Amino acid sequence: MKKTGTRLRVLATFAAAASLSLALSGCTKLETHSPSSVRNAADAADAPADGKAGASGTRARAGALGTVDCAHAKCIALTFDAGPSENSARLLDILKEKQVPATFFLLGKRHIDTYPELVRRMADEGHEVASHTWTHKILTDAGPDEIREELERPNKEIERLTGKRPTLMRPPQGRTDDTVHDISRELGLAEVLWTVTAKDYRTTDSDLITERVLDQASRDGIILLHDIYDGTVPAVPGIIDALKKRGYVFVTVPQLLAPGKAEPGKVYR
Repeated sequence: MKKTGTRLRVLATFAAAASLSLALSGCTKLETHSPSSVRNAADAADAPADGKAGASGTRARAGALGTVDCAHAKCIALTFDAGPSENSARLLDILKEKQVPATFFLLGKRHIDTYPELVRRMADEGHEVASHTWTHKILTDAGPDEIREELERPNKEIERLTGKRPTLMRPPQGRTDDTVHDISRELGLAEVLWTVTAKDYRTTDSDLITERVLDQASRDGIILLHDIYDGTVPAVPGIIDALKKRGYVFVTVPQLLAPGKAEPGKVYR
């Protein structure tokens, strides 16, 4: 697994920074949807004709670790890419102790197939289990059949292990295009990007990782971390404690969007 982490770190170091900047800077025509816009659209669709407020509680989304209304709470989503790994059990212990739900975008080869018990544990403990492809192939460099295989194979394995088919995926390096959107729609997958990155693929300094997350955190934020890297999991308790002190409530990505839902083929951040 150390070799896997090293391999991904090298790929990320030389390619991710430029591609993430392109994908997330607004320099492309990529259409993304914010959590607040999804919630507002759902509220507008559900509004009664007389304009009176609907039944209380329809906004909130329940999860194994609680119910929250992100229209009123200061919500933020903690997400982890490229696991499970040898670090994931410790991460799950931390999340359980802190009573914090997370969203895991899992890799297939050498991860899902190596740590199936951790995939089950993630689901059993109330976390959202999603896909990060099978081999971390850059989807915009692949043909339609390759894209379909990269997305469908982890779906099947996650469903086999947890009983629930993923509805969310994160494209490697955040790189996506119309072909990826179309195939994601076909497979029932929405794409989830991020608003906060610690660039933990470049450092093992847990204090620096914590500082980067705290500097970028904001309401409705989606934090990107990788539990495959040695400095990341040790940073998580400090990140959680500091953000809780600032009044943040941790939620999964589906909770962040509730009462709306992520639609297959669309991109969210």
